[in-house]
Amino acid sequence: MATFSNSKLLLNLGVVLVSIVMTSLVTPSAGSFYRDADINWGDGRGKIMEGGRLLTLSLDQYSGSGFQSKNEYLFGRFDMQLKLIPGDSAGTVTTFFLASQGPGHDEIDFEFLGNASGQPYTVHTNVYSQGKGNKEQQFHLWFDPTSAYHTYSIVWNSQRIIFLADNIPIRVFNNHQAIGIPFPTNQPMRVYCSLWNADDWATQGGRIKTDWTKAPFVASYRNFNVNGNICASGSNVGSCASKSVDSSNSGTWQTLELDAKGRNRLRWVQQKHMIYNYCADVPRFPQGLSAECKRSRF
Repeated sequence: MATFSNSKLLLNLGVVLVSIVMTSLVTPSAGSFYRDADINWGDGRGKIMEGGRLLTLSLDQYSGSGFQSKNEYLFGRFDMQLKLIPGDSAGTVTTFFLASQGPGHDEIDFEFLGNASGQPYTVHTNVYSQGKGNKEQQFHLWFDPTSAYHTYSIVWNSQRIIFLADNIPIRVFNNHQAIGIPFPTNQPMRVYCSLWNADDWATQGGRIKTDWTKAPFVASYRNFNVNGNICASGSNVGSCASKSVDSSNSGTWQTLELDAKGRNRLRWVQQKHMIYNYCADVPRFPQGLSAECKRSRF
């Protein structure tokens, strides 16, 4: 009986161990800022907390702060949860973006422009390719981005760039290289996030300045996850290797496009919440709107 009981116990332990191993194989790993990011400026104003799950950036009258991903990527899906500055955030800019370095750089921007108390944040998006931007679209969100964390995502593949808020698409920028529109396809980019003062332009065209009596201003970041092609620094683009931090979403970003539900959501966002579109700004571009403005927004 003792031998049978011991054998049964060992069998049960084995089942438990196998279950633990299998669970560890299929459970997505949350991003760690200790592992995935470097605070690259701010003289102590950027802080990693909660065992690497949370990173806060602060801004005062002397300096802002920022961090960058340890890795460079060529295409991928990039997710970040942010809780923006509550109350009077006029003059401040909180960012989450991708960028390469050097002349003719590429860049994909989420910028959150603060405002006076009671006024909505402006979400500013832009795409640069080969150093050329002027592709701005701006939105007011349908939720309060200061009261809780919300997820902002950039999907970047060879066909398109999709900007999402809480997994709802707010913008698509398609690859129109065939008609002469630059698109970022061959320069690896890092993820950058920052909090800084831009009261000369950020809030109502610079009319409302930063109220430094409210400082320090603090923005919070958590759950940084990337599924993408990691590029060794200075390596050949062809050597960039696919790596998924979150295995539940692996691969889908490579061919992601909007389905019928996604297109309907994009229509809703752009009809109800878009406040600026470069494709409608005829006075700004008297020589004519960019060629992609005549193509499908999906």
